[in-house]
Amino acid sequence: MLTSKPAETIQNAHQRIRTYIHQTPVLESRQLNEMLNARVYFKCENLQKVGAFKMRGAANAVFSLKPEERQKGVATHSSGNHAQALALAARLAGIPAYIVMPRTAPKVKVAAVQGYGAEVIFCEPTLAARETTLQEVVERTGASFVHPYNDDRVIAGQATAAKELFEQVKEPLDLVMTPVGGGGLLSGTVLAARSFSPATKVWAGEPAGADDAYRSLQEGSIVPQTGPNTIADGLLTSLGDKTFAIISKGVEQIILVSEEEIVEAMRFLWERMKLVVEPSGAVPLAAAIREKQVLKGKRIGIIISGGNVDLGKLPF
Repeated sequence: MLTSKPAETIQNAHQRIRTYIHQTPVLESRQLNEMLNARVYFKCENLQKVGAFKMRGAANAVFSLKPEERQKGVATHSSGNHAQALALAARLAGIPAYIVMPRTAPKVKVAAVQGYGAEVIFCEPTLAARETTLQEVVERTGASFVHPYNDDRVIAGQATAAKELFEQVKEPLDLVMTPVGGGGLLSGTVLAARSFSPATKVWAGEPAGADDAYRSLQEGSIVPQTGPNTIADGLLTSLGDKTFAIISKGVEQIILVSEEEIVEAMRFLWERMKLVVEPSGAVPLAAAIREKQVLKGKRIGIIISGGNVDLGKLPF
């Protein structure tokens, strides 16, 4: 069980997926350190396979399957990085993957999923349509459903990013920050911090135009996402019961950032650090810049979640 033995579960996950993922680099920016009067360490999951941390959770889920489950393959609904990650993990395992995607999904992401050999099934861009279409696919194929974030195997896989960060930086971090959408990366980071760096606090950045996780933390129960409006298209989903249970106990605070702040942070990473980062991946940096007075003198880890950008639609 993930929450009862997180350290062991995360270590096992890391061992399981090690040969299928990159150990992504940790980078610093002298200019940013001076600007914030702090030390900031970026864990660059934009340089991960499929361009996002999602490869970790997908690989852990796929390679945790029993042999009889593997034969029937895996299925999920996702408009983006989880779709690509599950498609590639399935290909590496030599099993079929069935991905339900909204017809509005970015073309670059649909092409990538198909390029990894998965079967794409389109649906209307609503959660209800995604879930009913997925149900039909699972009934037709017998494939195992791998939820994009509300799945113990996925959360344990995502936790390996923070585990690596703690190992790579060596000295203890005061704080680690991630973006939050469905909460897979954030809840995994909470469990990794608790297990491998207990003095490290966990914060998240979230777009003000999709602030359901912030409101959920305030309310003490899941506030569903309705009508999100943000450039950070990877952060549009609501928290799941598994992710919320971990986040509500382990995240000190969620910082809301404006669209302008997200674009500025994204631009900084592109221009100054030569890092291709998607809007969602720039959100925690935007949050750190917003809170720079509080973060003065601190050692901060930031997980850059992904770098899959439609180059025809750059916000600058």
